[in-house]
Amino acid sequence: MSELTESVTRMIKEFEKLPGLGKKSAERIAYHLLKVEKVEALALADAIYAVKENVRYCKHCFNLAEQELCEICRNPKRNQAILCVVEQPRDLIALEQTGRYDGLYHVLLGRLAPLDKIGPDQLTISALVDRVKTGSFLEIVMATNPTVEGDSTALYIIKQLESVRPPIKVTRLARGVTTGSDLQFANKEMLADALEERQSFR
Repeated sequence: MSELTESVTRMIKEFEKLPGLGKKSAERIAYHLLKVEKVEALALADAIYAVKENVRYCKHCFNLAEQELCEICRNPKRNQAILCVVEQPRDLIALEQTGRYDGLYHVLLGRLAPLDKIGPDQLTISALVDRVKTGSFLEIVMATNPTVEGDSTALYIIKQLESVRPPIKVTRLARGVTTGSDLQFANKEMLADALEERQSFR
């Protein structure tokens, strides 16, 4: 990239660090930003800055929030008796878009992956167990992704919840969601059916 300026080269290298972007895609984005009006390019920079300054994890469920609690946890109309456990905020968004679920959520911020050195301490499992023990939930929906790691994470959590008394009903999404897939890529209708036809985990 010797023909490019130092600033442009730096910008392209930063874009290349983003998931799913190779060198060519990074260059296209960089050239696009060079062509647009300054105010448009700076709006993107301001949006990125605002996200890093203002967005945090919800104190209760670890969803993305700009206050202490996310909008879902602040909503008194949500069903307080059911808790849906997901891996990432994007999975929560996918389920919300179905319009078929009105309970609360808990975001794990990942899944157990021993090969990547991601254990229970790197996730929000302890916070989940404490929340269930002190809450009044009647059902826990395990909506981890239908992968080996997702299922292993769900089984580990269920084991941790065995000491909760009285026992709480644990369900999982119906397996209309393809095994090995991610919730974020499933269509709304499929997720809606998976929610409505959820079944006992064991």
